[in-house]
Amino acid sequence: PYVPILCISAKFGKGVSDVLSAATGIFEVRKKRVPTALVNSVVGDAVAAHAPPAVAGKKLKILYVTQAETSPPTFVFSVNDTALLHFSYRRYLENELRRNFGFQGTPLRLIFKRRGEK
Repeated sequence: PYVPILCISAKFGKGVSDVLSAATGIFEVRKKRVPTALVNSVVGDAVAAHAPPAVAGKKLKILYVTQAETSPPTFVFSVNDTALLHFSYRRYLENELRRNFGFQGTPLRLIFKRRGEK
């Protein structure tokens, strides 16, 4: 899971101060903007390390990735055919974005669009 797990006790007052510091940290992470060139580089490395599976002899090609919004961070992938995207590969790309850019504690939106689609 992408959310931090905090051990707190309202009865004894332990860990309560950690809640606010975690919340402010997550708020800052939600506002993070990553340059397009860096996103494309990380996704390119992820694809090189683990290529997408082929479906009926066709391979998914990720042409371009950009961060469209913050809060929550939204990444738009331009691909050759959205039907070739398997849910497990989508999850792999999300995990790579989290790992490389520190998007812990916030949901990520990944939008896959066919080339030329608006």
